[in-house]
Amino acid sequence: MKAIAALVGLRGGVGADYVSELLGEVTPDRFTVPVEADAAEIGLSVLQQVSGPVNSLINGFILAFEVLADAYEEMGPETSTEEVLQELALRIASEPD
Repeated sequence: MKAIAALVGLRGGVGADYVSELLGEVTPDRFTVPVEADAAEIGLSVLQQVSGPVNSLINGFILAFEVLADAYEEMGPETSTEEVLQELALRIASEPD
């Protein structure tokens, strides 16, 4: 849900700060770690607690993309979704870091 709200917000011009705040809501602000854990155990614990919300966010983006791509393809465009993505990937790859 947050991913779709973020996309709608960006397209609606609400601003990147609002979208960042919205996406930040999916990340836990507190983590539970074992009291006597070493650094590796703490890292694993935090990773496990973050992975669920991040996976949900990614799944939301994927779902939104699939629905939009299907709607776009149904219009019979000259350029396929795959070609648009390939062009985007090439553009990103050619940009300096």
